[in-house]
Amino acid sequence: MIRHTVILLCLFALAPASHAIEPSVKNDYLVLYQTKGKFENVKEAVELAITDRGLVINNVSHIGKMLARTGKDLGTTKKVYIEAQALEFCSATLSRRTMEADPRNMIFCPYIVNIYVLPQQPETVYLAYRRPQLVGSKASKASLKAVEELLDGIVRDALAW
Repeated sequence: MIRHTVILLCLFALAPASHAIEPSVKNDYLVLYQTKGKFENVKEAVELAITDRGLVINNVSHIGKMLARTGKDLGTTKKVYIEAQALEFCSATLSRRTMEADPRNMIFCPYIVNIYVLPQQPETVYLAYRRPQLVGSKASKASLKAVEELLDGIVRDALAW
């Protein structure tokens, strides 16, 4: 973890000063950011932003490859993504707090950050996450807000590198 932090600090120090990082879309269910760059570099920055928080990536879903593979079987050739993956992870602390507040909040776990590139914009990498709906008691809403803050912090940290 120290090695990752040192690498990220070096990258941050060498990076040109940038403007404030703001989502291109933010609505009731989705937050979407975009940046110029290479998919693999952005994905690595997201992975580091997750693991540097002491969290473990449980699964990487290769959504772009799955759609390309199954499209052939379904008789469609439309390329939806150049690359698309979903990184799934969890926070024992936040998940416990969220589910202790309301066991039904399990629906919001695991947490997922999507990373993708569209064929029409091969130089743009998109990062997105599903917004947890702030539902239930005051404790439930507070814990779900903390989940969204975690997701947003991960994406912003990745984009800052």
